[in-house]
Amino acid sequence: MARNDYQQQLAALRDRVLEMSDLVCHRLERALSALETKDDELADRIIAGDYEINELYLEIEQTCIDLFALQQPVAGDLRFIAASFKIITDLERIADLAVNLGEYTLQAERDRYSEIDIGYIGIRTVEMVEAAMQAYADEDAETPHDIAALDDEIDALCEGASDVVVRDLLEAEGTTGEVADDAFLDDVSRMLLTIRDLERVGDHAVNIAARTLYMVENDDELIY
Repeated sequence: MARNDYQQQLAALRDRVLEMSDLVCHRLERALSALETKDDELADRIIAGDYEINELYLEIEQTCIDLFALQQPVAGDLRFIAASFKIITDLERIADLAVNLGEYTLQAERDRYSEIDIGYIGIRTVEMVEAAMQAYADEDAETPHDIAALDDEIDALCEGASDVVVRDLLEAEGTTGEVADDAFLDDVSRMLLTIRDLERVGDHAVNIAARTLYMVENDDELIY
């Protein structure tokens, strides 16, 4: 009976981690929608609801600590619990980045850089996180490599978008010979921060994939 209870605890941990990932991905999608549509009310809800993610994170963290302390797991179980603990940390940070997007939405006063498809970059990063979490759920050791390769695409998209913003800034200052006005600089800063945060979402997806690979195969190839 004790062994059955232990296995049920491990299964419950997996379910809670997957529940957290669903919630985080949903919030990230909504934050991207708020940014695209300039929906201040939705952005406010994203920011105000961050406490739910934090509380869930602390609950799952305590579960991991209890399993370490009371069950003294070894081998595959130990890697599973350790990976779960690391993965919820990445998920919590992705939720923080969603809050950042909400804050950028509230700060935005005008449209600029319509040629940069932030929505596309954002959706690709959401897909990375979802794929990484599906690999975790399925104990899939193949998909993590695909996610690491996809991160190169995200990095290239973010670099291209940043180049557009920086080039616009240099051209604006070169035309006038003076420092651009504050509103313009705010737009530049906000867009660069948005691009940076989406790139970080991709990085966290790779972290999740790396921990999944280690969990399944005891392979630390993708951990850096």
